[in-house]
Amino acid sequence: MIDSFTKEPIRVSKYPDAWPYFRVPLDQLDQVKKLLDHAGYRYSVDKYAVSIDGEPYTAVVNLEHRADVAAIQGLLDDYEDSMAMPHRRQKSGGRG
Repeated sequence: MIDSFTKEPIRVSKYPDAWPYFRVPLDQLDQVKKLLDHAGYRYSVDKYAVSIDGEPYTAVVNLEHRADVAAIQGLLDDYEDSMAMPHRRQKSGGRG
């Protein structure tokens, strides 16, 4: 998934002694939540979104301590790939 503000891929951060998390622009939060819900991942979103120096508000999505970071990163990356693929039109049975 590409960050709507920075135009860079959204990356899951994982540190040895911390829970994995990532930041997402507020305008993409609902998409991310639907994606994680559909895939069955547990997460929480910080109560407050933050805006620094007038930039768009950003929310922090916290994942479970033992979350499969590689799988979640892949889910975010695959989402963008699926959005970039052209949609195929269904072939109709008749001739026009």
